[in-house]
Amino acid sequence: MRLLLSVVAAGALALVGQVDTAAAKGCIKGAIVGGVAGHYVGHHGLMGAAAGCVIGHHEASKRAREQTNGAATEPGK
Repeated sequence: MRLLLSVVAAGALALVGQVDTAAAKGCIKGAIVGGVAGHYVGHHGLMGAAAGCVIGHHEASKRAREQTNGAATEPGK
């Protein structure tokens, strides 16, 4: 049993180590806000967290894209 638990824990750590932090940009903040809102609306915290993660990631990507386009179109800055 301990061996199985050790193998599962090692596998989980290996997967966590491979996660790209840039891909999660905006997700954590959105998940927190969505989870709290979902909990208060109707005890749907997990669904709210998932939706908040998606929306937060979308907004962070949109903001990054606007900053990149803004820097490329304004050569004086």
